[in-house]
Order: sequence, then C-alpha cells, then structure tokens
Amino acid sequence: MSFVHDTLAQRVILGSGLAAQAVADEVTRLGRRRVMVVAGGSEAGLADQIAEGLVSAGLQVTLRWGEVRQHVPLELARRAQAAAARADIDVIVSVGGGSTTGLAKAIAMEVDAPILAVPTTYAGSEATTMWGLTDGGTKTTGDDPRVLPATVIYDAELTTSLPVDLTVASGLNGLAHCVDSLWAPRANPINAAMALEGARALATGLPAVVADPGDLEGRERCLYGAYLAALSFASAGSGMHHKICHVLGGTYDLPHAQTHAVVLPYVLAHNAWAVPAEAGRLALALGAAPGRVEEAPAAAAIEVLEQLRVSLGAPRDLAGTGLAESALAEAAVACLAVIPASNPAPVTEASVSALLRAAWAGDTPTLIRS
Repeated sequence: MSFVHDTLAQRVILGSGLAAQAVADEVTRLGRRRVMVVAGGSEAGLADQIAEGLVSAGLQVTLRWGEVRQHVPLELARRAQAAAARADIDVIVSVGGGSTTGLAKAIAMEVDAPILAVPTTYAGSEATTMWGLTDGGTKTTGDDPRVLPATVIYDAELTTSLPVDLTVASGLNGLAHCVDSLWAPRANPINAAMALEGARALATGLPAVVADPGDLEGRERCLYGAYLAALSFASAGSGMHHKICHVLGGTYDLPHAQTHAVVLPYVLAHNAWAVPAEAGRLALALGAAPGRVEEAPAAAAIEVLEQLRVSLGAPRDLAGTGLAESALAEAAVACLAVIPASNPAPVTEASVSALLRAAWAGDTPTLIRS
C-alpha cells in the first residue's frame, strides 16, 4: 500500500441549539472583533440570532451582507470584497448553504479574515479548500488554503427550516461527494473510508428526515455525513461527477443541489463496472444485501442508489432543472474536455452524450460501458 494524504486543519463543532453561543465563543477564541455576517434572505432570521449572540458577547457586527446567488457571480464577489475591505472586517461568519459559504470564500481570498461557517444545508463547501466563481457563463474553480473555514459550526436546529425537497437534493449532493471521492484524481484509502462512512450516515439520515422533518437526530446524522463527504472530496479532488456538474451549473445556471442529485446515478452507472471493488463497498454502505453485492457489485450499487432516490422523492431529470434538450450536444463536448484522465472507465463523447441524454430524460440508470 502506498499513497499520500493531506489533512486539513479545521475545528468542527456539532450539536443542536448551540450556534449563537458557539459563534461568539469562536470569534473570541480567534481574537477577532470586527465581524462580517454573510447570509442570504432566507437565512436572515438565523443570521439575526447569530448577530444578537455576537453583540451580547461584546463583539461588533461591522457589516451584514445579504446578497447571495448560486455559483457566486464574479461581479457579486467583487462588490462583497470591496465592502469588506471598506468596513475593515477581521472575521467572516457565513450562515447558509453552499452559495453563502462560496461567497465568504471569495471574500476571504481578498481580505485577510478567517471564516466561521454555519451551514444550513448539506452541501459541504465549508470543509474544503475549493472555491468557485462564475463569469460570463463559465464557472472557474480552484484550490486555496485561505478559503478553508477556521471553524465549522453544525447546528441541526438551523436545518429544520430547509424544505424537505431541498433537504433531499442537498443530501444527495453530499452523497455525490462520497461517490466521486472513490475514483477522483487523489483517491486513497483514507478518503475512501471517510466517503463510505459519510455515505452510510446520509443513507440513514435522509430517510429519517423525510419521514419526520423535525427529527434532530436524523439531521445531525446528515450533517455528520455531509462533513465526512466534504472531507473526502477535499482530499480526493473533483472527479467526473463534479466536473460535469460544474459545466452544467456554470454554463446553464442550473440549480446546484438538484443538478448533483440528478446526475449522480448516471455517473455511477458510467464508472461502476470499471471499479467493482469500490462499487461493492459503496453498495454495502448504502444498505444493499451482501449476497447481491457479491453477485454483481456494480449493478448492486446502481440499484441501491436508485432505490434510495425513489424513496426520498429525489429530483429525477435534468429537463426538470431547466436544461434544454438542444444544449445536450454542446454540454457533452464541454464536459468531455474537463473530465480527469484518471477516471476509471474510458470517457468518450459518445459515453458522455449517453450519460447526459439519460440524465436529461430521467431514464432508469443502467450500466454505461464506454
């Protein structure tokens, strides 16, 4: 066995009902005082609670930023960076999902201020050094240690306002991190172990939350799984799934979590036959019967993922996200250009076209052999 694994330095706090106090404690621990709170309109009430806790602790909320958009448009990032610089902030508190965390990361690239992330979804951006910006229909991503939040505070109570359909899409986005990590460019046994444990947690947590949206234990399990998923993704890098979703989201402005939720089973169908051992371990993590896994590991992984998606009422097709059928050929060419050469199954224009066509129509996922 031989591999290289990098571990990220980050503090993580997980529980229920602790966010406001924990944020104030962490700002104090870091020796910071001039706080910028980043939160979109749907998280404004949660951000108010965080801000009240900061003020009660004798800290200064120097700037509140409420404009957040998916895929982090460059012009928005530049305005937020300029506002942060003018306010002379020294710490950023982000309250929200991946788009909010993404904007906080963009600010941190230009302003010397650590991020305290308070996620309200299962997107996982808070546990990675990866950033993304969109300009003119092109999404650019990169890796920068400055954007890794110093502390992540997971409070399950803050996720209870997330509608069930978005909970499902966001959770499957987290599961996509797990799956892609099994064959991404820097995949290794350590990030694979985290990915599989993350998959197990999400595969049990999501059904619990769908059955009872007020189930805090289920939501804590989802947050735990999403964190492990993001850790594995940060370590392993972007594989085929994420490259495809970055193209689709950045070029056609598709909803982030829903796009990941739709594309995931088709990427698994494309790659699973080429990595039967990894597919079998994933199938077991998702709850497949051991006998079926031993008999046909790739098929078992595809089947159990599809069963999970159906049971959760997950988004079914790219057509429903707003992608026009006429864009499929162009999208296939763009995706082909960015998929890593290390992908376990051969990637051709025909195989990517078949993948996108099936995902657009919402066909039942079946093995795609290049």
